[in-house]
Amino acid sequence: MEISEILSKVDHTCLSLTAGAKDIEKTVDEAIAYKTAAVCVPPSFVGEAVRRSAGRVPVAVVTGFPNGYDSTAAKLRETEYCLEQGAAETDTVLNIARFVSGDYAYCLKELEELKKLHGDRVLKVIVECCLLTDEQKADACRLVADSGADYIKTSTGFQKGGATVEDVALFKRCAPESLKIKAAGGIRDIRFAEELILAGASRIGASGLIPRADR
Repeated sequence: MEISEILSKVDHTCLSLTAGAKDIEKTVDEAIAYKTAAVCVPPSFVGEAVRRSAGRVPVAVVTGFPNGYDSTAAKLRETEYCLEQGAAETDTVLNIARFVSGDYAYCLKELEELKKLHGDRVLKVIVECCLLTDEQKADACRLVADSGADYIKTSTGFQKGGATVEDVALFKRCAPESLKIKAAGGIRDIRFAEELILAGASRIGASGLIPRADR
């Protein structure tokens, strides 16, 4: 697989806690130059990213990030703000605490409300695979599909584990065709990204796959 094809499936990401406006601008510029699928930024920078992009690359924003245990009302308001600012996609974190305690109805209702707010725009749901059993991962896949969300995503990259080929393959087995898969977390090698794509991932979330002159 050509590098350009792999990068066309990448959400080029800038989520470092110390990243500032200049870092966001650089990330947007790189995403445009290398024709990535999207550029992914924190909510407070969505306006700057949208203006910098000027429609040349879709802007994705993380919400309920990175723990997912915000109230539904807080997630909805944050998402509404990001969409109003011009975000084309959001990556929201499943309420893991509710999910692992078995409150699937709460999680489903929350995701359904979020998807309704998105309309035709893309909603990706991060389920944090490293905190779940394989049975829970399969349940999460079905729940996310039932909500109408567009993608299930493996990881935030802020917990103890990231993307694995095994988790992507598990999602591929469980997901209906309507639900796509995004792999994220610890993807620093272009060939690892290729393995994840071949296993079934339609998107890759990563901050370090784009070649830079100083590397």
